[in-house]
Amino acid sequence: MINLLASDEDREKYSRYFIRSYVEDNRKDFGLLCELPHFSISNLFWNWLFLQTKWCPAPGCDFAVDFVVGSGNYDVTCRCSYSFCWNCTEEAHRPVDCGTVAKWVLKNSAESENMNWILANSKPCPRCKRPIEKNQGCMHMTCTPPCKFEFCWLCLGAWSDHGERTGGFYACNRYETAKQEGVYDESEKRREMAKNSLERYTHYYERWATNQSSRQKALADLQQMQTVCLEKLSDVQCQPESQLKFITEAWLQIVECRRVLKWTYAYGYYLPELEQAKRQFFEYLQGEAESGLERLHQCAEKELQVYLNAEGPSKDFNEFRTKLAGLTSVTRNYFENLVRALENGLSDVDTHAACSRQGSSKSLGGSNKGRSGKSKGSTSKSSGSNRTIDDSGHWSCDHCTYANANSATVCAMCQHHR
Repeated sequence: MINLLASDEDREKYSRYFIRSYVEDNRKDFGLLCELPHFSISNLFWNWLFLQTKWCPAPGCDFAVDFVVGSGNYDVTCRCSYSFCWNCTEEAHRPVDCGTVAKWVLKNSAESENMNWILANSKPCPRCKRPIEKNQGCMHMTCTPPCKFEFCWLCLGAWSDHGERTGGFYACNRYETAKQEGVYDESEKRREMAKNSLERYTHYYERWATNQSSRQKALADLQQMQTVCLEKLSDVQCQPESQLKFITEAWLQIVECRRVLKWTYAYGYYLPELEQAKRQFFEYLQGEAESGLERLHQCAEKELQVYLNAEGPSKDFNEFRTKLAGLTSVTRNYFENLVRALENGLSDVDTHAACSRQGSSKSLGGSNKGRSGKSKGSTSKSSGSNRTIDDSGHWSCDHCTYANANSATVCAMCQHHR
């Protein structure tokens, strides 16, 4: 009836609202179906039909997204190129779970950090109790009108009781004496804890935000590369654009790695302080990820400019292709392993600790047995080292698995020694 009687504009509007109602009502319909006496939740068709479609949460996007069951994670990418988590509809956030993301987003927007800042960087006026920030060098403070009370920043006593005998304008021996007697310990301890908490949060938030801005810049650079630079590079280097896909793949990998690296800082913030072994291992993995990503980013950004600005085809362009493609592959593998390790709760730390304890207990079994074990271990290590050289005369780096020429002593990708 709509197709027969309505105008083209109304038909398009009806179709648009019909699809929207289907997507938005599917959960309601599923809830009604669950109330039917003979309905089984195990029915795969109904699960697929009513639970696997959602609107893309990107601003201005009109696409609905189908979720592929069995994909292994909740990260999905819309046709508009926006990636989000199917479970919570926040932006894609592997390796962090949805609960951690909710806490982190709430913390970033909550007033609690404002209160922490006030507590750490201000003191209440002894008379009117309003918080006051110290904005100049000396300890002589004057509250704002209408209070106008003058007091000492350190001991909070009236300034009329201060002078040369109490330490002058830049010190207060009353405060030091009272601190030694324990009078100010509780308030100072509370202020110090708030300051440490704020500094810790600021450390992780700044790096989270920096990687977010770096990712946005990388997305803009990718767009520029696809629309302008690849065509120019194709003309200069006399290469078809189909042969330059390795550059686009490198930039896509940079964008993805910036996203992962950003969320590792939220992961690190909520990692328990008491688990020192896991924290040290996490910081090592994170540092290696940052340095590897910087190498890839520098190669794709700065080294590529040499070939873009060249006057003609470069002889070593194929070497650059091999290097950038190799860095892309190594970085992808490392970040995939990093995501898996963090999603597993850094379980390798517990495994290594158990093996270490087991090895220590075995080494106490007797001197002859210990020497025998050591000899076998040396033989095994030597034979393992020989196996890293393949038939083509290349050796595989233990750190990044890149195949280097047999004559090289330093890995061309990660700069680690052989």
